[in-house]
Amino acid sequence: MATPEAAVLSAAHATIGAVPRWDERPLVGRAGELAALEAAVERAVTGRGSAVLVAGDAGVGKSRLLDELTARATARGLRVLVGHCVDLGEVGLPYLPFVDLLRPVAAELGEDAAGLFAARVGSREPDAADLPSPVRTLRPPVDDGRLQLFESVAGALAGLAADAPVLVVLEDLHWADRSSRDLLRYLLARLGDEPVAVVASYRSDDLHRRHPLRPLLAELVRLPGVERLDLAPLPDAAVEELVRGLAAGVPDRTVDDVVARAEGNAFYAEELLAAGLAGETLPLGLTDVLLTRVEQLAPGAQQVLRVAAVAGRRVRHELVAAVGGLSDAELDRALAEAVHSHLLVVGPDGAYRFRHALLREAVLADLLPGERVRLHAAVAAHLAAVPAAGTAAERAHHLRESNDLAGALAASLEAADEARRVGAPAEQLQHLEAALALWPAVPGAADRAGRGQAELLLETSTAARRGGELHRAVALLRAAQDVLGPDGDRELRARVHYTLAQALARIEDQASAVRETTAAMALVPAAPPSPVRTWAAATHARACYEVGRRADGDAAAEEALAAADALGLDSAWADVAVTLARSRGGDGLTARLEEALARARRSGDADVEIRVLFNLAIVAYEAGTVRETLRWSDEGLARAQVLGVEWSFYAAELRHLGVVSRYVLGDWDGSLALADRLARVPEMAAHVRAAGLLVQVGRGDPAAAARITWARGLAGRLDAHVLLLLATAGAEIDLAAWTGDPATALDTARSAAATLAELWGDERLAVVRLVATALAPVADAAVTARLTGDAAALAGWTAAGESLVALGRDAVADHARAVGPHGVEADAWVARLDAEAARLAGENAPELWSAAAEAFGYGHVYEQARSRWRLAEALVATGDRDAALGPLTSAADTARSLGARPLADAVAALARRARLELPGAGRVVDTAAVFTPRETEVLALLARGRTNRQIGGELFISEKTASVHVSNILAKLGAGSRTEAVAVAASRGLLPTG
Repeated sequence: MATPEAAVLSAAHATIGAVPRWDERPLVGRAGELAALEAAVERAVTGRGSAVLVAGDAGVGKSRLLDELTARATARGLRVLVGHCVDLGEVGLPYLPFVDLLRPVAAELGEDAAGLFAARVGSREPDAADLPSPVRTLRPPVDDGRLQLFESVAGALAGLAADAPVLVVLEDLHWADRSSRDLLRYLLARLGDEPVAVVASYRSDDLHRRHPLRPLLAELVRLPGVERLDLAPLPDAAVEELVRGLAAGVPDRTVDDVVARAEGNAFYAEELLAAGLAGETLPLGLTDVLLTRVEQLAPGAQQVLRVAAVAGRRVRHELVAAVGGLSDAELDRALAEAVHSHLLVVGPDGAYRFRHALLREAVLADLLPGERVRLHAAVAAHLAAVPAAGTAAERAHHLRESNDLAGALAASLEAADEARRVGAPAEQLQHLEAALALWPAVPGAADRAGRGQAELLLETSTAARRGGELHRAVALLRAAQDVLGPDGDRELRARVHYTLAQALARIEDQASAVRETTAAMALVPAAPPSPVRTWAAATHARACYEVGRRADGDAAAEEALAAADALGLDSAWADVAVTLARSRGGDGLTARLEEALARARRSGDADVEIRVLFNLAIVAYEAGTVRETLRWSDEGLARAQVLGVEWSFYAAELRHLGVVSRYVLGDWDGSLALADRLARVPEMAAHVRAAGLLVQVGRGDPAAAARITWARGLAGRLDAHVLLLLATAGAEIDLAAWTGDPATALDTARSAAATLAELWGDERLAVVRLVATALAPVADAAVTARLTGDAAALAGWTAAGESLVALGRDAVADHARAVGPHGVEADAWVARLDAEAARLAGENAPELWSAAAEAFGYGHVYEQARSRWRLAEALVATGDRDAALGPLTSAADTARSLGARPLADAVAALARRARLELPGAGRVVDTAAVFTPRETEVLALLARGRTNRQIGGELFISEKTASVHVSNILAKLGAGSRTEAVAVAASRGLLPTG
């Protein structure tokens, strides 16, 4: 069978193209497909033949999946034979993949190979009656002398399978020669009762209508034991995992770009990643691979693809007909060829689209500049002549690419207006920025646009703010200031100043915000009242209150309120009313905010309305009425969606409140779902997604650590994003508490407290939650040190814990002095801080933990359960085991309902230690069932940190005898040291209580 040419060609192992040489290519997103293939292998192990035909587009990951399968099969003891088909054009070498897979067997057996490959049917060739029934159901083989050869191969595989199950892997079946296809047909029918699994892969996108493999596949899938497995494109999450697994520290923007462009194709993702890291756009090697299939088409089909590539990812028949320059008959033939070659796909609406976006990129890249310009101009002309054929955005694109910059400017502004009307601020921003880019190149741009460049920059900044792009808004407003200069229109300059102040305040730059509002106030006189001056005063009031300039804030607020009333500016009146209500507090706060809400809605100002709704929600949260918070946040989010401002600043804060409120109330599934609901999240709204970390940590989700790393990196880049910092630090501290990592908890809490002190000053009450949570693992470390007699560790952890307590108490005192009393949530965390401080000092204080549990009863389900767990622990420590059972049972029930595995484990461990019968906590074991009375005495002294000599002295035994007892205790507990033995005994409830 083997020939020299076959040996050379099979060794080449033709592939899709050169791929980046990564150290390790992770298998991602294929768990289901791998399980299906392993099931086929399992059938072979049990003695039954099976086959799987693996179909998928080029580069989707077939080879990587089969590599994983062969590695696992080899590890299970199967003999794995791999053969590859090679593209040799119309005439291929016969049986090439089977030569490839059987050559290693022949080399291994040497002279004994002849016996293995001898025909098993005697000296005569079998007739149809001799063949197994499945074979007879197939198209009868041509008796051209090959039947004995086929049976020899089948017999050889069966003989190999007699020693160990066999996995046969055939790759790239779409390139198989006719003889190989016939042999495969025979083997799949012949080996049905042998322990042989056959897995064959082929490219589904290469199977045009006349491809010779098509009829064979139709026959094979009718055989018993033959399955077809289609590899769909990888989901975006799997592509992201692949990219991050291939190269560490890849920038998020690069990852996002690769995920978007690869469209689930693993090979494309690898190539795009390599190109992105090298600063390229579309890799030359990938372009060549993609264009190879295009170049095989007739000229008409290639022209259709060029038109479609210029037109966009999706193109209608009418446009191709108008622009392609082909007759109707030529067009039909060309489109049919492009579709049947799997380069174009017909959508449900009859439009054509490229099978993969990168194919379109490659075709575009191959166009000559002049040809591309002419095609874009032709498409733009068609869209202008038939307005229903496309959108303003499409027209703008084609006009820009055909160098009609004036037309592109007008169309971009029209597209921006369309996006604004449908509530799409991100798209509006994109079109406005495109217009700004064209501005310098278009003579008379202001006349064509109907406004000046500074006004356009101001409009663009509004779109950026509504889309959650606050830093971009700041940059646009500063550009507007540069355009206006010191001599520009005073009212327009004032608008830019106070609008910039609003954006700066939302990125925690309060000092700069005050400077901008002060400049705005100086540009426009107070009398007569004007809308610009009114908004300048309203914004100045808010900025002054933020930096503690209350007198200036009061004066500006009163002016703005009076002017808004005089001018009938309901939006400005509502905005000022919110500022005054929040700064002055007092009774009737909610009623005042509801009046502001009515005026804001009457004005039609979406930003002010969402701000009022947020303040209604946060006031309810601060009052401890969490269900009311949830009602307002849900109403606000629904309204923001209607208004098209879902990711504006206050809409994002409402979403954050919705995530946190659900977490507090115990709706953890709802909290996590809301945090992850939308795929697109602006960086300034990243705290919404990070807030879901509390649920992941509380449930012990292994994915929490990776998401914390992501959030921490983003928080480091956005160093003034306090809510992102709080969400990330809180989750990281909580994770450290459950994993017994007091050092991380301590460092994170200290760092976050320092940042909060810098940014929020006296209003940093959130520090209390962070330090109270961090104090738990620090106190745990102190308890362990006290138990094992490690005086140095005890002193260190006690000092560290006391520093945390001081941070918390200072934050409470500063808030009381500068702001006033705190709300019920802060009350609860202060109670928790007091109880943890007592535990740090070695005090068992059930009354403090009882107070903490009661304080969290305002609605914080999880923290109340945690406090009840600690209350039970304190009661056990004081000897009141009976009283401990109630709070411990309650904590266990809550942990179970929330799916809070770490808390459930801690509750169960305490029940075992205290020997309390708690459902689900495991059987209570009596110390006497494990240790002898003398070992029990020794263990009690070990727990007090006694040495062998001290144990011997107290028990009136020799030091050597004490050492023997200690060794026995370590062996029974499976511990490697005295400290570990005490810890294990404590966790199992085996420490003596006397």
